[in-house]
Amino acid sequence: MSNPELKTVLEAVLFGAGRSMSLEELSEILGEPKGVILVGLTELRKTFEERNGSALQLTDVSGRWILEVRPELSSSLPEKFRADIPQRLLPAAALVAYHQPMAQSQLVDMLGQKAYDHVRELADVGLLDRRREGLTRRLTTTRRFAEYFGCPEIEFRKVRAWFREEAKKMGLTSAELAASLAPDEQMTISEFSEGGGPEVEAGIEE
Repeated sequence: MSNPELKTVLEAVLFGAGRSMSLEELSEILGEPKGVILVGLTELRKTFEERNGSALQLTDVSGRWILEVRPELSSSLPEKFRADIPQRLLPAAALVAYHQPMAQSQLVDMLGQKAYDHVRELADVGLLDRRREGLTRRLTTTRRFAEYFGCPEIEFRKVRAWFREEAKKMGLTSAELAASLAPDEQMTISEFSEGGGPEVEAGIEE
């Protein structure tokens, strides 16, 4: 049996991983230069685009590649088969949506040191875009984020406006809204401060 094409191996790796992966990760795993990996990914994406009736697509989310269900099919999936984001990550996702573009250091001010892990996990599943900006990272939401939260907009400024309007309807600050998304975690979240430091704290008690 001949060796499979690189794009076929990449499809298997991404499917098996079940999360987004960077060129660096794929290069290290498969022992191929990043340039070769990129060519393989490009060919694989084209294959999915040309495959009639395919339920999947290959998406590049801020330099991380992920196999996912086509957006137009999401609403047709039974609830139990949709992407399941751990509840503990939802507050961080909501805070970024409300304040984006948001410095990661500001999110750390609001959530504490656990924010670093939460941002990494949210980026891994394709919900957040994190780009290096000076000594911190600039955080914004992605198209996949908008689909997950049922936001009718995709562009991050419009997502921010939508999130703020939803919070306003409920009479909640960003910290209160974030805490309400993970009530079982009993999180204490510092309110956003333009000056870079925490001001008021909001928590959800049982």
